Amino acid sequence: MIRLASSSPTRAKLLQSAGIEFVQECVDFDEDKIIATSAKNFVYKATLGKFEANLKAFGYEDFPLLVADTVVTSSGQILRKARCADEARNILMTQSQSVTSIITCMIFQSCEMNIIDISKTEYLFDAFDMNDVESYLSSGEWRGKAGACMVEGFCKKYIKSTKGYESTAMGLNTDLLRRFLF
Repeated sequence: MIRLASSSPTRAKLLQSAGIEFVQECVDFDEDKIIATSAKNFVYKATLGKFEANLKAFGYEDFPLLVADTVVTSSGQILRKARCADEARNILMTQSQSVTSIITCMIFQSCEMNIIDISKTEYLFDAFDMNDVESYLSSGEWRGKAGACMVEGFCKKYIKSTKGYESTAMGLNTDLLRRFLF
């Protein structure tokens, strides 16, 4: 049993699918104050900040602690979580017909081991249909998603090619984590 220090329902589903038992509880960390020079630097700082906040709140002695964060980049831009539908539309259009990189950092701490991983999955997306974009925006599913991106949802039919693990793009490299836990 591990502690998933994330409120993400997608990360919880990934752990369930991977057969990893967990409890899900976390304390918040404000990512907006992070200043970073690159996407990898940003995602590492965000994950480390979450790790430190949750380590202080929960420790790792009763349950190993797992934290993660994800960032999306396309066309040389870091695409953070959209605050409104207009911002989400602009972020999505940056990814349309472009290579989009989804970078996830995870930190796992138990009494026996400490894992820090930064993994990247790249997608080449076809042109997004504007009617699909508007429908997706209306659904609200983009809320809380790095880069407003859902490779398991909206973006799936637009994927032309992939390099990397889908679980990384969804917010947690369960392929790597499983190797250490089982």
